[in-house]
Amino acid sequence: MENYTYNSLTLQLERLNIAEDYVHAVFVVVFFTYMFIMVANAGITLLIFINKNLHQPMFLLYCNLSLNDILGTCVAIPRFLSDMLVSTSERIMNYNECVIQAFVVHLSATAAHTGPTVLMIMAFDRYVAICNPLHYTTIMTSKMVWKLSLFAWGVGFVLVGILIGLSVRLNRCRTLITNLYCDNASLFKLSCDSVLINNVYGLTFTVVLFTSSISSIILTYTKITVVCLTSKNKSLDKKAFKSCSTHLTVYLIMIVCGFTTIILHCFPQFSSYRKVFAILFHLIQGSLNPIIYGIHSSEIHKSFSKLFRI
Repeated sequence: MENYTYNSLTLQLERLNIAEDYVHAVFVVVFFTYMFIMVANAGITLLIFINKNLHQPMFLLYCNLSLNDILGTCVAIPRFLSDMLVSTSERIMNYNECVIQAFVVHLSATAAHTGPTVLMIMAFDRYVAICNPLHYTTIMTSKMVWKLSLFAWGVGFVLVGILIGLSVRLNRCRTLITNLYCDNASLFKLSCDSVLINNVYGLTFTVVLFTSSISSIILTYTKITVVCLTSKNKSLDKKAFKSCSTHLTVYLIMIVCGFTTIILHCFPQFSSYRKVFAILFHLIQGSLNPIIYGIHSSEIHKSFSKLFRI
């Protein structure tokens, strides 16, 4: 009969299944990618903050993404890096720390990438700029952007709070976190109680947020496409393609990584692949955002060049 440890505050995390010969190589790659994410996102945020010419709605939304990438990455990657270099017996975490990590990870993913969030606000911003340019400055003010951003974070905070709260209420009989860092699925898998409510809410949470997100993106870009097709203004088409292609690229990559991680949670036999995608979700997203939104933006590039007199 299996031995159970009930409501233990000491948890153990799994590690990435890689050969010992490659541990240090993977560590170096992940470490430098992490450093790039932190420096690039912090740099873009600071540049926008100190340059008044960049105090515009779209760049304020860039700040949201950059701050979110910093938050999500710094709560998951450092712990993963430290666990790579220690033995199994040393990869332990306090339960309360695990709950906080799971909350921040889900808040970061929810607030920036699904539901009524930053990427959806950015799609709306592009729609107004392209389809209704004469009213852009009156509709998309800095005040409006901050209100929408706070709403996105507020909705995420409440929904994720309920999600994690449903897992915290369960009695725990296991101590092994079957992931590289804590998330909601890892938390309720510690329990021997019925997790039906958790599964129902989690499924509803995911379906509603992803559906609303995808629907709003499709609707917004359909309208933008119609305007571009019916317009004979080539400069408008070029502007729409440049600004919208970057947004759609980030969004599609996020959707693929996010869906893959969620789906693989349902197939324990593919746990090694799930753990890889869980890390890639943070590394790819955090790296691409400053590259696509920062370097690709001519305004940010010019401000950066002017700051360092390049």
